[in-house]
Amino acid sequence: MACLIVCALVAALAVLVTAYIQWGYTYWKRRGLPHIPPTFPYGNYEPIFSRKQHFGEWAKSFYDEFKSRGVKHAGLYVLSKPIYLPIATDYVKNVLQNDFRHFVNRGTYYNEKDDPLSAHLFNLSGQKWRDLRTKLTPTFTSGKMKRMFNTLLDCTVPMREAVASHCVDGTPVMIKEVIARFTTDVIGSCAFGLECNSFKDDDAAFRHHGRALFNTQDKLNRAKRGLANIFPTLSRMLGVALLPKESTQFFFNAVRDTIQHREKNNVVRNDMLQILIELQKSNKESGKPMLTMEQMAAEAFVFFIAGFETSSSVTTLCLYELARNEDIQNKVREEIESTLRENDDEITYEAVMGMKYLDQVVNETMRLYPSLTFLTRECVQDYPVPDTDVVIEKNTLVVIPSIALHKDPEFWDNPEAFDPEHFSAENTPKITPFTYMPFGEGPRTCIGMRFGTMQVKVGLTTLLKNYAFSVCSKTVPPVLDKYLFISNTRDPVWLNVRKIT
Repeated sequence: MACLIVCALVAALAVLVTAYIQWGYTYWKRRGLPHIPPTFPYGNYEPIFSRKQHFGEWAKSFYDEFKSRGVKHAGLYVLSKPIYLPIATDYVKNVLQNDFRHFVNRGTYYNEKDDPLSAHLFNLSGQKWRDLRTKLTPTFTSGKMKRMFNTLLDCTVPMREAVASHCVDGTPVMIKEVIARFTTDVIGSCAFGLECNSFKDDDAAFRHHGRALFNTQDKLNRAKRGLANIFPTLSRMLGVALLPKESTQFFFNAVRDTIQHREKNNVVRNDMLQILIELQKSNKESGKPMLTMEQMAAEAFVFFIAGFETSSSVTTLCLYELARNEDIQNKVREEIESTLRENDDEITYEAVMGMKYLDQVVNETMRLYPSLTFLTRECVQDYPVPDTDVVIEKNTLVVIPSIALHKDPEFWDNPEAFDPEHFSAENTPKITPFTYMPFGEGPRTCIGMRFGTMQVKVGLTTLLKNYAFSVCSKTVPPVLDKYLFISNTRDPVWLNVRKIT
């Protein structure tokens, strides 16, 4: 009898839960917002769960569908969680800029208590984000970035040597791996002031922990990430940490030990950590709140992960496109050679950042392959959508499919083609605002975009000055890794390489 009662209660609970979820699926219908009918239990999220699509591809498919209907904004569901999807650029602008006070937070998961390195500028919300952004903004000026230029340039030497070996034996180069090692050395040196030696040691510490952070084969880590993104409050209660403990300890120790060594021995370097140390001294002298060691470690850490994958991916995909479009490659090389001839063949900050066609090439790469294929914002107070009866409720997540805007034929001629003329002096003023957002837009624009761009351009200048790249039998069109939220190729990128004589 007791067994029957338990079974009946379980069945009744299942019915109630199902009914509650099904009622939740009427959320957007009840608000009169266009939507695609969800299916239990995934909502509209089944292509992500089944790994049929990358998240950016998924968001773009809905953008394209709604735009074809003439819809300006729409609703989606991740499981039973409602998601707001702005389509028209004025709606996007309102979320990211005009009405930013309603959408201050990214809505990304972090856990200061159990996962302290996750509490960095990209993730932080509310007043904590505002305070830290205010403190860090002076550290990312073009003048401060210029201080790191020679440190960055030193990291190109082993990269050139690695590529040169393939010119000698005539074998294709796995350019993705070469660039990944280069960016690891750059970030390790410029963020932590430490030599990584990625080209000499296949399992160098920074490279090892970088790979661990982006390991998409760990099923437990994928499950934790999914839980944290969909149920952040529950995940914090459960103490869910997304970063491996070993890696967290490694990066924290690297920052703490380096700072202590410099303070004890009066060591000064031109790198990110030195800028943070100087910020500390300035705050102390002026009586402003100082950064904690955890905050300094978190900012050095996010500097590392941002450069580890994003700059690496942009550089790799740029070389892939240049290998496929040798006329464009030749044109940018001519600009590099001409610029360096006028500069005594020296690669300087001014020379690299002043090359206009190189800038077009990099911008076009980031249009086709934005590191963040979508942007997220969390509504922090109820938001009446202008000129509509729709109210976006507090805690609703907003997804802006930036890759869809980057490839919308309404805004870009031949949007799937790699064409740097999209960013020519003639065409740049014609670009519709909020249709090109490789670093985000509004007050939460990526604070490190100057450094990221500098790193990509230095890598490209060094390689294209010395080598010509072309496709080979092992070159395949890039496919995005569906387990990552950022743009990164699933497979190796192989190219032929020839020494420029």
